[in-house]
Amino acid sequence: MKKERAKKIVTRLLSAAGITVNGNQPADIQIYNDDFYRKVLLSGSMGLGESYMEAWWDCRKLDEFFCRVLRARLEHNIRKDLTMLLEIIPARLFNLQSPAMAFRNGRKHYDIGNDLFESMLDKRMTYTCGFWEHAHSIDEAQEHKLDLTCRKLKLQPGQQVLDIGCGWGSFAKFAAERYGVRVTGITISEEQAAWALSRCKGLPVDIKVMDYRQLTGKFDAIASLGMFEHVGAGNYQTFMRVAHQCLHENGLLLLHTIGGNRPSPFTDKWLNKYIFPHAVIPAISQIGRAIEGWFVMEHWQNFSVDYDKTLLAWYENVNAHWSQLSAKYGQLFFRMWKYYLLSCAGSFRARDSQLWQIVLSPHGVPGGYRFKGA
Repeated sequence: MKKERAKKIVTRLLSAAGITVNGNQPADIQIYNDDFYRKVLLSGSMGLGESYMEAWWDCRKLDEFFCRVLRARLEHNIRKDLTMLLEIIPARLFNLQSPAMAFRNGRKHYDIGNDLFESMLDKRMTYTCGFWEHAHSIDEAQEHKLDLTCRKLKLQPGQQVLDIGCGWGSFAKFAAERYGVRVTGITISEEQAAWALSRCKGLPVDIKVMDYRQLTGKFDAIASLGMFEHVGAGNYQTFMRVAHQCLHENGLLLLHTIGGNRPSPFTDKWLNKYIFPHAVIPAISQIGRAIEGWFVMEHWQNFSVDYDKTLLAWYENVNAHWSQLSAKYGQLFFRMWKYYLLSCAGSFRARDSQLWQIVLSPHGVPGGYRFKGA
């Protein structure tokens, strides 16, 4: 395709989303290399992301740019044989995985460097969506989310709690300190495990490096915050079976996951290559089928708009600490990471991606599940 033809197509599509090429508004796109147009049309999201990393284009409000593109549903205006302009539906995390692949894929992201995540995240190192109602900072939002999770699980002192995908141990530490429970956390990242063990020293917390399919034992409650995105559609029922086997009959499972508005058989190529290997997120229908025969759905909450705020806070933290990180990570990484965080924020703002907390019980809570809310 000739450059001029490609430029006309891309310019027209962006105009339909309220975005002007080389315009003056914050969401307008500035083009510094005219090869951008053909690259995007021929390579889709991979071309869009890689050309941004190479500084072929920029935008003052990258998050708003993606929000407008997704709200305008530009993909429906592009012929399938052109791949499509944007497949950016952030954190379509982790396709079908064997246990070996789970370790390999997870380490590619979560073992990048604790210094990066320490600069980016809240003081507890919580790498999931915060709950911003009544919160004024990322630290408050994450503390509110952790407390919300504990209250939904109705934790009581002395209970045995399993944390599937414990990350850097924020939930395990919080639940042990505030609710007096004993926590077993599992992760596929040795970097995370070492950090979590150090932070939880002296508490009734055990952190293990293992795949969820290796789990045994019985627990009074199970939390899984931001891990189900790693499971893959072919393993959803396996996850539910393992969780059911590990949960006492009167226990509760809380599943905290990014969700999609429809099942997606594909992954975003740029996210798959640079951020989350084999990325895909579940839809309601897929989760519904997976819990059939294993759990009763007791409570389902969507606070996806809070992920927009969370991602913006993470970006602001990285930007504020970049002078300390730049020598190690470099400018190419910074543009990649900025693109990841702000494109994700735009997706949640556009309501193209969701964030769900789902409470499940093995056989239904006698008399019904009651939760008073935030």
